[in-house]
Amino acid sequence: MNWKYIFIIISFSLKAQAEKENNYISKGNGLHENKSYVDAEAEFRKALSINQDNPIANQNLGNTLYRSEDYDQANQRFFRSQKDNLDKSQKHLAFHNMGNVFMKKKDYPKAVEAYKNALRNNPKDDETRYNYALAKEMLEKEKKEDKNKKDQNKDQNKDQNKDQNKNNENKPNENEEKNNSKGDKENKGDNKKNKSDKENEKEDSRDNTKKSQPKRNPGQLSKEQIKSLLEAMNQQEKNVQDKVNAKKQKGIPIKKKKDW
Repeated sequence: MNWKYIFIIISFSLKAQAEKENNYISKGNGLHENKSYVDAEAEFRKALSINQDNPIANQNLGNTLYRSEDYDQANQRFFRSQKDNLDKSQKHLAFHNMGNVFMKKKDYPKAVEAYKNALRNNPKDDETRYNYALAKEMLEKEKKEDKNKKDQNKDQNKDQNKDQNKNNENKPNENEEKNNSKGDKENKGDNKKNKSDKENEKEDSRDNTKKSQPKRNPGQLSKEQIKSLLEAMNQQEKNVQDKVNAKKQKGIPIKKKKDW
């Protein structure tokens, strides 16, 4: 087969693929304008299935994903659109859009770097310069807020340490008071114990007294009763003897004195 015909066939084939690729991109752009982001994404992916490194297809797919708030996937497409691309306008657009993604995510350091790279490829773009200035301002504000937050936390920790030290200083007195209180309770406990011991001694004494008293049988006289009975008998016997003596005295005549 003639090489000339082979070259012509390949050329026609590549041209057909390029036209198909461009048709997908064109259709995707129209859907994107109509805010049909899901359908637009499908068309851009068809174009990339033919040529995965197509910078325009990657760029436009990134824009569609950005509108769908799929920021991570959008950023990957923007990065890929500028990779190995020597066209400064394409690189500027890619870095500018990457900066927009980082601003949405509030990643201000990366946003500043992205806009800076965009300005390196097109320093005259006013929108990029404005976004770059805004990103720097937001970054400075964030740093200031972080510093204030750290200072506030530092002051709080300092106050907490101060209060902790103060509490530690007061703890010995508290421990001493607790020990004294504990000692008082122990003394009270000892007093109660002594009182209880004394009461037990009294009870024991009573018990011993009761135990020491001899048990007597019913009808048996006690010592006191026997003593009282003997005293009564002695008194009775004395009374009888006194009566007998009185009668004897009455029987003896009394001598009268003579009258002179």
